[in-house]
Amino acid sequence: MNAFEDNISHPADVLAWYLAAGVDEAVGEEPLNRYDLIKEAQAKRDAQAQAMLKEAQTQHDEQTTKAAAKPAGGPIPVRPADVGIGDEALKSAVELASEAKNLDELREALEGFDGCSLKKTAMNLVFGDGNPEAKVVLIGEAPGADEDRQGLPFVGASGQLLDKMLGSIGLDRSSVFISNTVFWRPPGNRTPNSGEIAVCLPFVERMIELIDPAILITVGGPATHSLLAQKGSVSRLRGRWFSFETPKMSHPIDATAIYHPAYLLRTPAQKRQAWGDLLGIKAKLAEHT
Repeated sequence: MNAFEDNISHPADVLAWYLAAGVDEAVGEEPLNRYDLIKEAQAKRDAQAQAMLKEAQTQHDEQTTKAAAKPAGGPIPVRPADVGIGDEALKSAVELASEAKNLDELREALEGFDGCSLKKTAMNLVFGDGNPEAKVVLIGEAPGADEDRQGLPFVGASGQLLDKMLGSIGLDRSSVFISNTVFWRPPGNRTPNSGEIAVCLPFVERMIELIDPAILITVGGPATHSLLAQKGSVSRLRGRWFSFETPKMSHPIDATAIYHPAYLLRTPAQKRQAWGDLLGIKAKLAEHT
């Protein structure tokens, strides 16, 4: 036994000796590339998103017929699967939405609409917020707990980040209009299912028709898949521009997808891409002024 072993026998004493010698950090034999760890985590999330999309598409194929295809080069059809809803509820949604002549009437129609089961468990209708004549409309996923309590979209932590994102390109809630794919909070903040999105879609479409913006921004996966009718994760669709149009619109409008602020809060490494997307939106908006 050497002198070191004679004097230091307890692990705490060994650690104290290391600290006294200036060893204050544990380093492995091999270097750790943290950029690779970020890429691996992103790949895992993309795989999960693809799996969710595949499941939703399977439901679509089994329970609904596909929307009629538009001619090549025309606007992308906007029709998600109407899974889990009755024909009467969908018919009622279409009729009520089409009768609205302005946003106030559309809100009243939603307040009297009972065709979405989410209404039974939510505290408040979360209709929208912002300028009814905005050039930019943002459609997110679904209200959360804070939104349910206040009756306004994007007022929690995600909303605060969204406000900062908009402010970085000279926009705020007085110059945009913000809403969601569904107007009531799903229980437990779960993702709204395709049936819930489908029965709310006529109201979302009518909202966009009434505002008649220059740009539509879908925020997160559910809004992107239902409104833009595009397959793939947001990471694959962001940064690209699509056309959005309904039968009542006189012309298609430019549409793009961005990461949901909640995702950026969980994955700050993607904020750099989000900033690039915001600059692209700013440039596109300049084309319309």
